[in-house]
This record gives sequence, structure tokens and C-alpha cells, in this order.
Amino acid sequence: MSRKAPRRIGIHISIAGGIQKAAERARDMGCNTLQIFSSSPRQWAASELSRPHCEHFLRLRENYDLKPLVIHTNYLINLASSDQLFLQKSIEAFRGEVERALDLCADYLVLHPGSFRGADRSRGLLQTAAAIAASTKGLDLVKGGLTILIENSAGAEFSLGGSFEQVAEVLHHLHGVIPVAACIDTCHTHVSGYEIVRETGFRETLAALDKIIGLDQVRVLHCNDAKAQRGSKLDRHQHIGAGTIGLEPFRRLLTYPLLAHAAFIAETPFDEPEDGQRNVATLKSLAV
Repeated sequence: MSRKAPRRIGIHISIAGGIQKAAERARDMGCNTLQIFSSSPRQWAASELSRPHCEHFLRLRENYDLKPLVIHTNYLINLASSDQLFLQKSIEAFRGEVERALDLCADYLVLHPGSFRGADRSRGLLQTAAAIAASTKGLDLVKGGLTILIENSAGAEFSLGGSFEQVAEVLHHLHGVIPVAACIDTCHTHVSGYEIVRETGFRETLAALDKIIGLDQVRVLHCNDAKAQRGSKLDRHQHIGAGTIGLEPFRRLLTYPLLAHAAFIAETPFDEPEDGQRNVATLKSLAV
């Protein structure tokens, strides 16, 4: 009788001191997957990756069985911007993100759909998709094993991706162009208005997600509790079980058979040095 494969559970980890340090931190926190930034998330200028550090990182990932590797893009990037200079800057920055992800043999690169101040959200979603296509032109993501993941948002005013339909729209525009799939954030899902706390609502929300995007297309789940109430549109992450979502929805998520393929990654606060290890341990305890 074959043993059930363990869930891939990890956390967003700092690359301070060199990217190889992220693998060591992941191992120390009990992770078997991880998410990183490939450079500073709040600066346009990206630091050049050290080749020896990259090679060391790849060896450590193999040794520690850290997979998949998820990279989150720079927070400044907005591929739906109506400002042409800002859009061009975002396209260049996103291309750099893709190039670094390929250099690091990353499996997934997570992108927020952006912010669009026009009345027609579909136009903003189309622009985001077109900008992704332009950014990746000439880069072989298939050969590099890299998939771009579109993340759902908290649904704040002007932000794109506040519904599963909007995420699906971007994916639809890019299918057949580059490898794309979805990243679903539990905090964003909750504060954007979806019901995931009560069991019946949780199952209805997963059924909607399956119908609109497809659970097989959800490759990463950002496991974050929320400080704000459902429908508040406020993106404030909380420790697992300490927020308005609570422990039980995470247990349901981690044990849901049709999501067994996904990576479960926390982006919870680091109020204390041991918080990362504690949140990872909580998620692992809920997966059994």
C-alpha cells in the first residue's frame, strides 16, 4: 500500500545574506517548499544574483528536498497602469523577474494583476495579459520549467483580481502564449467577500473556484489568516489561527484531495524570530 505524499508546506523567506541562506532558513523552519523575492520588492533596481550563490542554492534545494520554488514579484510592478512610462518600467522590471526566475530554476513566479483606474476592468485585465506577453517575448518558459501564477487580490478599489472571474480572464488571454496558472491567497479570498469560514460556504467557494479557474490550475495557495473581517477589502495578514479565518478552514484546505498537488505557503507576520517556524508547524499539524 503506497503512502500518501506529504503536503508541500512552507513560508516566504528572506534572502538576506545571499540567496543560499533562504534554503538554510527554510530547512531550519521545517519547510519542504519556499517562496522568496529574487531582489528587493520595493526598488526598481534589482541586485545582480551571484552565480556561486545561485549554484549553492540549487544544491541545497536538492539536498533539502525544497520544491517547488516560488518567487514573488516586486510590489512596484503594475502591468495595468494607464501611465505609459510607469507601464514600460513595469514591463522591464517584470522581464527581469522572469529572467532571474529562470536563472534560479524556479517553478513558479507569482504576479498581482495590478491596479487599473479606468471604468472597464476587462480592459485592465487585457492590458495586464498583453504586458505579460510582451515582457516574456523571446524567453523560453517551457524549457525553463517556469509557470507564471496570477494571484487573486483583496478586492480594493481599482485593484484587479478581486474575483475568481478576473483571475480566470487573465489566464484565458494567456493560455497558449506562455505557461500560466493561479495562486489563491486565503486572506485575499476572505476579505474580498468569499465565504471560507463556515464549512458549507467553504465548499461552495471551492466549487466556484473549480468551475471558474479549475482546482488543477491552482498551483500555490498563500495560507494567511486575516486581521480584517470578511468583505472588508483590507489586506492585513495574521498568524494562522489567530485571525478572522481561524484554524478549521486551513485544515479543510490542507486535507482537500483535489488540492494535494499544490504548494501551501504562508506569508504571515514575523513579529518574533520564531514566528515563521511556528506558523509552518501549525500548517503541518493541520495537514494530517
